[in-house]
Amino acid sequence: MPLVPLLKNDDFSDIDRPTLTAGEEAYGKVLNTWAAIGNSPGLFSAYLPFLRQVNGPGVLDVRIKELAAVRVAVLNHCRYTTSHRCTSAQAKGVTVEELVAVARGDFDAFNERERLALELAGEMTLGLPAVPVSQSVTGISETLRTAVETLFGPPELVELTMSISVWNALSRFHRVMAFDLDMPLPPAEVEALL
Repeated sequence: MPLVPLLKNDDFSDIDRPTLTAGEEAYGKVLNTWAAIGNSPGLFSAYLPFLRQVNGPGVLDVRIKELAAVRVAVLNHCRYTTSHRCTSAQAKGVTVEELVAVARGDFDAFNERERLALELAGEMTLGLPAVPVSQSVTGISETLRTAVETLFGPPELVELTMSISVWNALSRFHRVMAFDLDMPLPPAEVEALL
């Protein structure tokens, strides 16, 4: 059972209705995340455009964003986010085999930029919260930091780091909220790792 009530369309505040209408047109339904966020009037109208900007086309290859988002969702053991991210990644051409490899942490089949993005997603998700500033100002290893600075330009690094950060936040939000799935199940081999 979700932590908060899931609003119906008519329950959303007037300030959120235009964004809700646009979201429904894109997805064909009100997603559980939205129905929960709607409990805080005005938040949804800021959330959805921001998420579309972070997750959508930009300077960074969308495939890299999708792979990193799946990695974050799995590392946070969030079934809801993993369901959404796997569905989105598959719609953008990521194969089930690649999703399973990402979930397992087997990055050998990916190109160098994809591997580095996946490693960054791992360090930002698992390592960063455990590394005190006295050990590392950034919370990530200097080797990884140097590698990503070498292979990604500043706009790409902003998009990648923001995307990983957003999916960490959302995975944690989704997991605590305990939403039922509203997208297809993740592939069985991915779900088994949650």
